[in-house]
Amino acid sequence: MHNADGAADSGGRFTNHPYVLAHRAPYTCPMPDALATTHVAVDQPLDLPLTLESGQAFRWHEDGGVWSGFIEGRLLTLERDEDGLLVTYDSATLAHAERAVRDYFRLDDDLPAIYAQLCEDERLEAAVRRHWGLRILRQDPWECLIAFICSQNSNIPRIAGMQETLANSLGETATLGTLTRRAFPTPTALAAAGETRLRELGLGYRAKYVAGTAEAVAAGRLDLSSLRGASYDDAKAALLALPGVGEKVADCVLLFALDQLDAAPIDRWVRRALEDWYLGGQRLSYRDLWAWTREAFGPYAGYAQQYLFFRRRETARGKG
Repeated sequence: MHNADGAADSGGRFTNHPYVLAHRAPYTCPMPDALATTHVAVDQPLDLPLTLESGQAFRWHEDGGVWSGFIEGRLLTLERDEDGLLVTYDSATLAHAERAVRDYFRLDDDLPAIYAQLCEDERLEAAVRRHWGLRILRQDPWECLIAFICSQNSNIPRIAGMQETLANSLGETATLGTLTRRAFPTPTALAAAGETRLRELGLGYRAKYVAGTAEAVAAGRLDLSSLRGASYDDAKAALLALPGVGEKVADCVLLFALDQLDAAPIDRWVRRALEDWYLGGQRLSYRDLWAWTREAFGPYAGYAQQYLFFRRRETARGKG
């Protein structure tokens, strides 16, 4: 997505960016036939590249139309076909691959019904038509949290590079046939690394926040998974208590990992869309813009802001 300052310049396509390529662990394809495969039927709109490269998640790699990444901490590959997703996985470590994939892509969301509501707005209708199949993800909250702490004053390729560096340096090795990658580090691993080591890995001033947050989660002072059942206000208050987590970072985690579809992260492009198109140029605080967005777009404010971002950026580039 766009919820990192400067991320707009990546164009939403970053897996082949030189910074990211330089921080990847090598791997080879294709997958051997002995591995388990399943087909996940998809009867909802799903643009796989657009969704995986929209800046919500940062560690999906594409090679020849096959995407490798982690769901529920397990390495798998995805390939889009006409009526769904072909999933290759290790059945010994991921027993319920179909359910995991359906959860990750929020295939329980009725996207056509959401579109029907959003398209009552003229600008959102145009954005939906141009970006049909862009879905909100349901990610692991721990990895999502660290990614967006690292997003401050950064851009999508650099965020992706930082996440790969953390994984390659501190994560456990994961294999899937001939494919080898590193899982994202656990809270304990990042806490043990400490601020100095994280600075050495290129996190800069963010290292202090990542180390502090890792220590809090590793010590059990916050159970991130429990926040999925909390109210928006309670979950956000818990996140804001963590080092380096402000309003926007908290809203990103709430939307992309914690099932709060009315969360609406406000970055510079969404701010411009709201203030220029809806508020007559009036400049509002983050909190006031967020409140206006929830009032205007209701329970799907998160989807609305995702599409407004793409629409506003394209307009600025003369494409809309």
